[in-house]
Amino acid sequence: MGGTFDPIHIGHLVTAEEALRQFSLDEIVFIPTGRPPHKTGQVASPEARYTMTCVATASHPHFWVSRLEVDSPGMDYTVDTLAALQEVFATDVEFFFITGADAVLDILTWKDPERVLEWCEVIAATRPGYDLARLADVLAGLARRNHVHVMEIPSIAVSSSMIRERLREGGGVRYLVPEGVGVLIEKSGIYSASVGAPANEAGGCA
Repeated sequence: MGGTFDPIHIGHLVTAEEALRQFSLDEIVFIPTGRPPHKTGQVASPEARYTMTCVATASHPHFWVSRLEVDSPGMDYTVDTLAALQEVFATDVEFFFITGADAVLDILTWKDPERVLEWCEVIAATRPGYDLARLADVLAGLARRNHVHVMEIPSIAVSSSMIRERLREGGGVRYLVPEGVGVLIEKSGIYSASVGAPANEAGGCA
């Protein structure tokens, strides 16, 4: 499951749990991006976002976190990450890439989308406010469009950008993020009004 996780919140965890159940997956690997090509203006550093993801997923027996993109140089592209995973795991492992439906609507702008769909199945999780009516048209030109699956999840109107805004305004985020993540955010000041403060760097985890 890829994402900036800036910060990780309950919507991400619900999405992962639903994918685990609906698609009978064995494990969910959270891969925080280091330098995503389609997003700019990350507030927390890659190391801080990795740490928050570790904290958020630590108690789940089927969730774990990879440093693959955090440690990779340059921009992070899904196809390159999949290529790296192909080298790490056995050839009989089946990969599913879990992301938001809004990201899948932009799949034609991804680097080598045909290769992405050759190497994995894509699970497009629905999000409030995104109309998937044009998804069929977007996928029409892709040979492996049947490798994209829409996954319905409980409607949770929470986003990382909304959480960051609440924190900048001095609001609380209890129950919007896992308890440990909330404590880490509060103690480190990652999302304080003074963006770019030294507290932007949080400690790592194994």
